[in-house]
Amino acid sequence: MSGIKVSNLRGETGSPTLPDGAVVTGVTSCVSFSGNLTGNVTGNVTGNISGTTGSFSGNVSIGNTLTYSDVTNIDSVGVVTARSGIKIGAGQSVGAVSGVTTYYGDGSKLNGIESGVHNFTASGSINNGQAVIIKTDSTVTAVTTTDIAQTSGTPVTFNSGSTGLGRYAATFDSTNNKVVIAYNDSNNGKAIVGTVNPSNNTISFGSEVTFVSSTNYGRYVTTFDSNSGKVVIVYTDPDNSDYGTAIVGTVSGTSISFGTKVAFNSGDTQDIAATFDSTNNKVIIAYRDGGNSNRGTAVVGTVSGTSISFGSESVFNSTYSTSIGVAHDSTNNKIVIGFRDENNTSHRATAVVGTVSGTSISFGSLVRIDSSGFEGYDFSPVHDSNSGKTVMVLMDENNSNRGVALVGTVSGTSISFGTLVTFNNGGTKDIAPAFDPNKKQIVIAFQDDSDSDEPTTAIAGTVSGTSITFGSKLKMDTADGYRTGIAFDSNANRTVVVFQDTDNSNNGRAIIYQQPTQSTNVTSENYIGIAAEAISNGVTGKINVVGGINSGQTGLTTGRIHYVQNNGTLSTSAGDPSVVAGTAISSSKIIVQKS
Repeated sequence: MSGIKVSNLRGETGSPTLPDGAVVTGVTSCVSFSGNLTGNVTGNVTGNISGTTGSFSGNVSIGNTLTYSDVTNIDSVGVVTARSGIKIGAGQSVGAVSGVTTYYGDGSKLNGIESGVHNFTASGSINNGQAVIIKTDSTVTAVTTTDIAQTSGTPVTFNSGSTGLGRYAATFDSTNNKVVIAYNDSNNGKAIVGTVNPSNNTISFGSEVTFVSSTNYGRYVTTFDSNSGKVVIVYTDPDNSDYGTAIVGTVSGTSISFGTKVAFNSGDTQDIAATFDSTNNKVIIAYRDGGNSNRGTAVVGTVSGTSISFGSESVFNSTYSTSIGVAHDSTNNKIVIGFRDENNTSHRATAVVGTVSGTSISFGSLVRIDSSGFEGYDFSPVHDSNSGKTVMVLMDENNSNRGVALVGTVSGTSISFGTLVTFNNGGTKDIAPAFDPNKKQIVIAFQDDSDSDEPTTAIAGTVSGTSITFGSKLKMDTADGYRTGIAFDSNANRTVVVFQDTDNSNNGRAIIYQQPTQSTNVTSENYIGIAAEAISNGVTGKINVVGGINSGQTGLTTGRIHYVQNNGTLSTSAGDPSVVAGTAISSSKIIVQKS
């Protein structure tokens, strides 16, 4: 039946059947409805609805499961909220998602969506797990080092033609960033101030200043008191019965002025050595006391203004002591003295440890440096603050006067030494060592008699454990060089070596030495992250940046901050520069961070 219009049809009893095309107006209640329904349905519909399309102006509530197997796209202009998670297909991981700008929630249940990862083009090949830097052209490259060969500048003359005998003494004034050299000139004690230019490895000088006028020859050593900002020159005073004497110098610009000389030993004083104890802010002088049976003796000095005062003398060896050298062990707050014990069998090389208290110094027992009992000269201890060791550098008289070094470890009031290491197989004279805290190396300058020119030569060594390894030696000048002195300029990060040029009218000359080293391309600013995969040169690949987790590591220490080393490896110790790589969450994974 078609065209039937039914008004207010209510199915209170039974279930009436309407023909096709029936038009119903008003409220209709049915137990069930089958067939096509054309027109608007206003109000609530209770029961099952099956159809192809539908539009609802209000909320639609689904009490059970909403299933639609043929839906291929969901187009929402608002926020889609899933209270219990989103399941796709049979629960497989989420694949590529496009056109999404914002996620609400922490996304902790989403798999396959990478955070802390960006794509960059590689400049050079990059290994998986390798630390990388960002370049100015927006490409990335691996953190690497470049070897730089040792070199020296051109010798500069600071004294012309009249330099007398005696070792040159040099020290670095860290208050004024100047190098001060003391020397004998026609028996007068003179000093000069030098300024290092690291850009071209040169040094320039002010005018010479006479700090003692004498008609006789004197020997000079220097040290710098960083507490008072003063230079202290120590010497044998030939015009005062060879008394041990000290004088305080004040650097101003490129000149130096001096206070009044002060005697610390009223007797013949030879084999003088001096160092500054930066822990106790004292000047320590060690020497052979000719007025007291040539005993090895030491004294503590305190700088005040332009003068210096001394405590009581203390004997460290009760027999004849020569070729004395002294260094301050800042790691253990001790003084280390090396010397030649003339009254001991074979003049055995000896060391002793001193402890400063106030204006006095006390000593432990004597230690023979090497069990073979070799004879030595030019005892020159130097402290390596990086390794915490004191290296004894000297000439081995029993073996062709070769240059040797031994690493010393201070414990309490004693010191033990590792195996003797040779740094020069030929005749080695006028040994002068210094420590470079920037490169963490011992630098030794000396006259190399194994070379026909007998030139001033330098070599650098690195301490590891109880030994030291050396690179190749560098002949810094072809001239016959004597009376070597040395100072490390920590402002310019250069070593200044001074010597007497006997091939050129005995001129006093200075030369800059730069030891072999490595440069790195990483800085505290350009480190960007760690490669998440191996990337070939010119190819775009993934880099774990800040917040990302890199899993290409081995041997990490869980829970520790790791630092990028100069060669791109990671370590729990900071490199130079100090660059934080991130925090390890396992032995193979690290969360990328930056300093």
